[in-house]
Amino acid sequence: MAQITLQGSPVTTIGELPEIGTKGKDFKLVNQGLEVKSLSDYAGSKIVLNIFPSIDTPTCATSVRSFNKQVSALENTKVLCISKDLPFAMGRFCGAEGIENVEVLSDFRNGDFGKDYGLTITDSVLEGLHSRAVVVLDESGKVLHSEQVSEIADEPNYEAAFKVL
Repeated sequence: MAQITLQGSPVTTIGELPEIGTKGKDFKLVNQGLEVKSLSDYAGSKIVLNIFPSIDTPTCATSVRSFNKQVSALENTKVLCISKDLPFAMGRFCGAEGIENVEVLSDFRNGDFGKDYGLTITDSVLEGLHSRAVVVLDESGKVLHSEQVSEIADEPNYEAAFKVL
C-alpha cells in the first residue's frame, strides 16, 4: 500500500503502482462517446497514463491542461487522462477548455483499473477515488516510468514523465 497525503493528512492506497520493466495491465475504460477502450487499442504507441481523483479539482484540471499542451510536440505518444469521473463530465471539461491532444477515460463502471494499478484510495474523504499518479508505457506496454505523487494536491513531475519518452 502506498502512503500518500491529502493536505498533509495520511491517505492509503490499495496497493503499489506497477514496477518499471513490468507490463502494464490491460484495462477497460470508457471514453466520452461511451466506447470501451483497452490497452490493446493503443498498441504501437507510447502511452502516458495521467491518473487523478477528479477532473473537477484545480490540480487535476491543471494536469490535463499541461499534458494536453506538452504531448502535441511528441510523435507516436498518447496521453490518457483517467479518473472515476463520468465520461460526460470529462467531455464537458475538455470541450470548455479546448482540450484536443489527450484522451479522457473513465473507470466509473467497476473501478478495476484503480484496483489493478494499485491506486484506489482506501480511506479519507477521497475513499474510492484514484490517487494522483503517472505511468508511462512504451510501444509494447512495458512500464518505463511510474510516479505516485506523494501529496495529492501537488502536480505530477511532467518533466520526468516526458524524459523517458
